[in-house]
Amino acid sequence: MRLVALALALLLPLAAAAQDIDKVNGTIDVGPGEHAGDVHTVNGSVHIGGGAIVQTAGTVNGSVDLGDKAQASGLHTVNGHIALNEGSRVSGNIKTTNGGISMESRADVAGNVTTVNGSIGLNHAHVGNGIETTSGDITVGDGSRVEGGILVNEPHGWSWPNHDPHIVIGPHAVVTGTLDFRRPVQLDVSDSAQIGPVKGAKPNIFHGATPSM
Repeated sequence: MRLVALALALLLPLAAAAQDIDKVNGTIDVGPGEHAGDVHTVNGSVHIGGGAIVQTAGTVNGSVDLGDKAQASGLHTVNGHIALNEGSRVSGNIKTTNGGISMESRADVAGNVTTVNGSIGLNHAHVGNGIETTSGDITVGDGSRVEGGILVNEPHGWSWPNHDPHIVIGPHAVVTGTLDFRRPVQLDVSDSAQIGPVKGAKPNIFHGATPSM
């Protein structure tokens, strides 16, 4: 009986730590090293501390940021930015509607990375199942890797932004799979990058760290 009681005593804090968190009109903070279930709010941001582990994290009208070496199964927001800090990992997908996505050094997304209106930027980061956007710029920065290609969708409706998305594949970056552009884009590819087949655009090859403007 004492062993059973001890086991329950050890399990209860873990169960409590993994509870879901839901709010309306408020920010959610998951502290460094903490565990939580699904974390969602409306009209507020979600901050996941360094080394913390959560299930899905998302919001409407707010940003989501994943701290250094933090982990989640999925991230999403409607109007806001998603930031993956150094060494963070998402085992599923990340998505924004109106907002950008940034991934810092050694950040890893096993699934896909999707925006409708918002830029996507990778800095020595990895995406396992493709990048997709409609009106956002994409930078696959120095040393980054994207498997599953890049898709830029055709916009629908008169209200979409008029600028052509700017796609940059930086030095030593790798994109496997097809780069499929279903609307006009500016595509700049480093001479040291590796890319798959290109549909719908002609690559402009550049030398050095960044393309000349």
